Amino acid sequence: MQFGIRINLTQFLQLLLQVLLVGMTIGMMRNVVPALAESEFGVPRGSFMLLVAFVVAFGFVKGAMNFVAGRMAEVMGRKRVLVLGWLVALPIPLLVYFATSWSWVVLATILLGINQGLTWSMTQTAKLDMTRADQRGLVIGLNEFSGYVGVALAGVATGYLASMLGPRQGLLWFGSAVIGLATMLAWLSVVETLPWAHDEMKRHRSLTPASLRPRYPTTVVPQPDTAEMFALMSWRDRRMAALSLAGMVEKFVDALVWAFWPVYLHQRGVSLPGIGWIVGVYGFTWCAAQLFTGKLSDRVGRHLLITFGMWICGVDVALMPLRTGSTWWSGSAAIAGLGMAMLYPNLSAAVADIAHPNWRASAIGMYRFWRDLGYGIGGMGLGLTAALGGGVQSAFWFVAGAMFLSGLLLYIWGEETHPRLNPVD
Repeated sequence: MQFGIRINLTQFLQLLLQVLLVGMTIGMMRNVVPALAESEFGVPRGSFMLLVAFVVAFGFVKGAMNFVAGRMAEVMGRKRVLVLGWLVALPIPLLVYFATSWSWVVLATILLGINQGLTWSMTQTAKLDMTRADQRGLVIGLNEFSGYVGVALAGVATGYLASMLGPRQGLLWFGSAVIGLATMLAWLSVVETLPWAHDEMKRHRSLTPASLRPRYPTTVVPQPDTAEMFALMSWRDRRMAALSLAGMVEKFVDALVWAFWPVYLHQRGVSLPGIGWIVGVYGFTWCAAQLFTGKLSDRVGRHLLITFGMWICGVDVALMPLRTGSTWWSGSAAIAGLGMAMLYPNLSAAVADIAHPNWRASAIGMYRFWRDLGYGIGGMGLGLTAALGGGVQSAFWFVAGAMFLSGLLLYIWGEETHPRLNPVD
């Protein structure tokens, strides 16, 4: 087996297309659905906990499926898990189209969580299988770039389609086309990458003492079971625990953008296409900047980029509701996207740096479990703070405080994980 982006370029591009379609699938639910929760799906005005129910459901389901996907991929292979994820998504557009109440949307979002947990995990894991250790930041940056380009494009596209065709019909046609194409391509064009992972294990055993060795955790057995993997990522290794917590808390920002930004902007008279563009600035900035921040971390390291990304996001979230106007909101969205670009791909790269090839898929799956659980925990926090504070603005302060504290803990507990910059002595 040969490792590297260039030598595996055709398959690498296929997987980038897959994650673009994964992003479009979640993106179609992030603009029209929350903005029209009251008028189209019967959510009473001011029912903040009911409004965030679909984000909470998504977070808990996707978090669980991320870990399940990692374990399944080590037995079934990456491609089968990817195809299964797309098959689960097929009913989503129909559920939204025929929805008679908000509970139908929640059910569609549960299926979306299963889809995202299986498909996004596999596109990332498969690319890491085929590429070199010194390309991990770039690989994950490109992966997240493609995914969040899809999220942003879908948000803008569904805003216009909802205005032209109606929200239900627009989502039906858009979602059916994206999910159908992705399922077909996953089945026909994607190859299995598990053999690359097995080959990397063999090469790892032949490393010389002079080779740059990552600082793998020393408190884990060669083939950890599920309970051992959970303990390692959650508390046994402080670095992994801090990375998992940071991943979970940064999803509070995305939950805020998903559940409350459209509502906040809609209440201030912004049209659906306008909401799509403002939220799209966040997504476009995030995905474009990741092309540079992922590669940058391969040169200067992950730790400080992640920490300062957490703090930049936190400060920006606190500033957004202080003024009004499309220029202010768009600028705030761009700064939040930049902060996310600094932290998001590099959290995954840091986990991959210090996860042994024997259990890397499980480690990534467990990290993604904690990370996407942030949608659920953050969603409940958003709903509670908005309800207790009497408006969505209170949710902004909750997210800002959580981001600052998590960044501080990561700064204290974490360390540089790049094997070239901080190898085993």
